[in-house]
This record gives sequence, C-alpha cells and structure tokens, in this order.
Amino acid sequence: MDKRLRLALWLEKWRQHNLKQLHPLKQLFWESTLRCNVHCLHCGSDCIASTQTPDMPAEDFLHVLDTEITPHVNPNKLLIIISGGEPLMRNDLVAVGAALKKRGYPWGMVTNGLALTEQRYRELRANGLLTMTVSLDGMEKDHIWLRQHPLAFEGACRAIRLCADDKDMTWDVVTCVNQRTINHLGEIRDFLWSIGVRDWRIFGIDPMGRAADNPELLLTDQQFRNLLDFIVKERKEGRHVSYSCEGFLGDYEGRVRDHLYQCAAGISVASILIDGSISACTSIRGKYYQGNIYKDPFWQVWENKFQPYRDRTWMKQTAPCNNCKVFSFCEGNGMHLRREDGSLMLCHLDRLGQKTVS
Repeated sequence: MDKRLRLALWLEKWRQHNLKQLHPLKQLFWESTLRCNVHCLHCGSDCIASTQTPDMPAEDFLHVLDTEITPHVNPNKLLIIISGGEPLMRNDLVAVGAALKKRGYPWGMVTNGLALTEQRYRELRANGLLTMTVSLDGMEKDHIWLRQHPLAFEGACRAIRLCADDKDMTWDVVTCVNQRTINHLGEIRDFLWSIGVRDWRIFGIDPMGRAADNPELLLTDQQFRNLLDFIVKERKEGRHVSYSCEGFLGDYEGRVRDHLYQCAAGISVASILIDGSISACTSIRGKYYQGNIYKDPFWQVWENKFQPYRDRTWMKQTAPCNNCKVFSFCEGNGMHLRREDGSLMLCHLDRLGQKTVS
C-alpha cells in the first residue's frame, strides 16, 4: 500500500475514533413501508406489493421525533430519509413531508420512480422534499429484467428528468451492477448523462435476500475489479462517478469515492424500522437491533447502546479478519456485509487479490 495512502488512512481512523465518541446523529432513516410496486430480483427486504406487515403510522414516527429527538438535535442538521419498500406507496407521503418541514427537518427519499408523476413531485417539493436517490440499473431491457416490471425503466427515467429540470434539487442515480450490465457501463453512462445525470453511484449486488440464490446477479472477482477500474477512469476524466459507501477497498481507497472508507452506521446514522426496531443503516439485514421505539426511549438507546457499531473489535475474532494486517483501517467491513451470526458475507480485499494476512 502506498505510504501516502496509509498516512491518510491513519488520519481517517483517528477522525472516525473521535466521531464514535461524539456519535452526532446526522441521518435518520425511516423504513416507512414494506410495500413495493416492483419485484426486484436482488431485493434485500423481500418486499411485495401487498404485505402482511402494515405501514408504520406516521403519528408514531412523528411522536418519536417530537419527544425523543427534537429536544436533543438541531432539526436543520438532521436529514431524514424515507425508505421502504417504496415510499411512494404511502398515500400520506405529502402530509408526512409537510409535518417534517413544519418541524424544520430536511428530508429525502430513495425511490424507483415508478409512481412519481410530475404533479406528485411538485407536491412533495412544496412540502420539503430536499434530496432524492433514483434507482436505474441498466438500459431498458436489463433494468426491466432486474426490477421485474414492464414500466420500471420509464418510471425511473421520468423521475430522473424531473430532478434534472429542478435546479434546486439535490439528487443522484444509483446503479446495481450485475453480470448482464458490467460490460455496458459506458453505454449506461452516456445515456444517463444525456438525460441530465451528473452524480452517479455504482455498486455490486451482495449475496443477500433474493440475490443469495441467483449467481447471475453477482459479479466475479475480475468483474468487480473491472467495475472499480471503470470508476477510476471516469473520475480522472472529470465525471462524478463513485462507488457506494460499503466496504474497504484497499489500494482503491481515495480513487473511487469522494472520501476514504467509512461505515457511519450507528455512529452518525440511525434508523427506525417498520416494526419500531431501532437500528442503523437500512441496508443492514442482520438483526443488530438496539431497541424499539414502542418500549425504549430512542435517545437513550442512541446515546448508550450501539456498542456493536461503535466498537467493532468483535469482528476480529473470526476469519478472515482475525489475521488481517489492515483491520485497523477496515474494521471488519461495513455492517451490512455481516450476517446475523456475525460472520462476514464477503471481503472486498480477498476479491481484489490484495494480501491482507499478517
């Protein structure tokens, strides 16, 4: 590893150490529904259009904000991200947005765009919608295949164009790369740029949820390296393309993101899940729950729990982390790459062929 990179990683490690001590809450995800209008092959939540799990009542979430969070934070500095499922499945989304805006909270959402009409977009924007991430996973045929809905591509493109025409909107496009699309990244880039995208996040699909039993979705090690090389090239040419936050990437650190690796789950990021469970990033599918809003005061949980997130030395107890020479920088990888039993789903350094064992 380059000496300058190693020095930068040590400085980042100390910054993260201070953040863990302070653990300022900066992002709060609300898993508002498990309903969805598509049936993605790679879904980690196994969401369906009609689910036996009811949506969380908006008043329950707002009650936690009013009684447990607002007294301890500056609302203007806490971004609330409404997720799902598909948040646009909620008929009260505009009303929820208005309530958040009234309380001073900026908010955003992650969407497939299928249910986002121009009128609904304007209503959401008028009621405080500040940020949006739109999922588009390839050209039309490949995106429809992955999302399992004939209008999925049309919906995503409509959402993208609405954002592109709105100069005051903060937004990006996220793409899950798989074996069908890995060799078409240049074509996808050209199309996205042609419809106004200037901020593109890319990542591979992890073997979880529906993807666990579908090898066609998972990149080979060489394809994974090719993906990172593509991002390096794009960034050198001045396009804002980046790899997602998940996973320590060794020698690729500092080259494929705007920041060095960090997993903010439980450090500056929390979530309230559909059943009231208090967790961190909603990408974490293991039940690393720290409490539940229906029985535990949220702020006490945030201040006094989350030890598995803030002290990750427990990850060093098992292979491949127990003999890894860069564990100080990686700290066992992102929390969402951990199975419920604590084992590591995959190691990016192993995939990249970088020597890590002492």
